[in-house]
Amino acid sequence: MPFFTQDLRNARKSLEQYRAHAASPHHERYSFPFFCGTYFSYRRIDVRRTVAIARAVGENPSYLDVGCGYGDFLKRVREFLPDAEGMEKDAGIFYGLGIEKPGYIAVSDAHWISKRYDVIFVGWMEPGQDYRDPVAKNTDVIITTLDQGISLAAEFDGHGFERVARWRTPSWEDVNIEIMNRHYTKMGEQKRAELAKMRGAHNLWYVYARPRVAGRVREALKAHIAREDPDDRYDFEVVLDECGFGYMQKLENPAVPEPLWQVSFD
Repeated sequence: MPFFTQDLRNARKSLEQYRAHAASPHHERYSFPFFCGTYFSYRRIDVRRTVAIARAVGENPSYLDVGCGYGDFLKRVREFLPDAEGMEKDAGIFYGLGIEKPGYIAVSDAHWISKRYDVIFVGWMEPGQDYRDPVAKNTDVIITTLDQGISLAAEFDGHGFERVARWRTPSWEDVNIEIMNRHYTKMGEQKRAELAKMRGAHNLWYVYARPRVAGRVREALKAHIAREDPDDRYDFEVVLDECGFGYMQKLENPAVPEPLWQVSFD
């Protein structure tokens, strides 16, 4: 739903106050994901996987990030796919705060996607929203993230697609809880360690493709993962490691059976 300008200004003021006392400049992307990050946590390997999937479809693939917000993930994809575009329906997040909107982000509703793209990325779908039909109509490959318990209508199995691959990462909430417990409370170390054993990772990445291109996407992703370099990183990834969400780390919580960032193929 659209944000009220005053609410945006109040939230921005809270961010400024947070920055004055933050233990790390990287914490804000998880504590204030709307302004400073994304609603899903990612590493550079997620960006590189996304790019590898796109390039499986074409040498210069067209790419759309639906509901991209301020474009945090999109701008990193554009380092590899410079023509990648974004779509954000709420113009107020830019104009209400006097933030310059990049030319590659269009203000539009996802129900009115006007052309086809090789790949459409759906990083966040608000509860109550469902634009799977227009997304499915305008692409052959979809990458989507699903925050368990919050994001809805983010699966495309019944829209002429097959799921090619999936992996799990923490959501911004998972990371923020650990940040708060470690740095912004007076919680004892023993109690924090006990709570850490219940640590969850609630964000699922799904890759969907039309049957005619599914094999190509699957093989391209497999080839990419075979040479994946976990040392190719962003500086903010140190927060994920510190909070117990390491690359290929297995959590103690039995509800998270597979190691984080491990790709499973369907």
